Amino acid sequence: MRARTLLLLALLGGALALMPVPAAAGPAPAPPPAAGGPRWGPPMHGDLSVTRPFEPLPHPFAAGHRGADLPGTPWSPVLAAGDGVVVFAGMVAGRPVVSVDHAGGLRTTYEPVDPSVAAGQPVTRGSPLGTLAAGHAGCPVQACLHWGLRRGETYLDPMELLRPTRVRLLPRAGDGRPLAGRAP
Repeated sequence: MRARTLLLLALLGGALALMPVPAAAGPAPAPPPAAGGPRWGPPMHGDLSVTRPFEPLPHPFAAGHRGADLPGTPWSPVLAAGDGVVVFAGMVAGRPVVSVDHAGGLRTTYEPVDPSVAAGQPVTRGSPLGTLAAGHAGCPVQACLHWGLRRGETYLDPMELLRPTRVRLLPRAGDGRPLAGRAP
């Protein structure tokens, strides 16, 4: 009888562990990307070109270009590059900026963008954040989007989000274990 009781308790405990837990109050997280679909997309419609590329910084306080400038058309839509939550939509140093936090500690920034979103709003890849404003300094056309990417305090090249992921398979030993430290 005791064995049946223990088995019943183990099964009940396992079932309880699988039950969904109600989410805390606050904005709902953005849904995950579609299975098999791309996680990231371009921040504007059409073919992307770069008028000024990202410049890696030798240290956090160095001068440099902390994003990529993409030519566009004034008042064209600017899109979320990935699923996330808007953390800022407003003015910074006289320019309209939108920032979105994504999974994995990533944050994308978009400027100059007249926002159609507000802080705390979940967004999905490809959803509009606002419209591109004219007048980005150094832009060779009427309007350029300055698109930035950070992980924590480290600036990264946002164009890397659009490059295909490189998959590398490692050889295995005869017993199926990976060969540590050896290149194929």
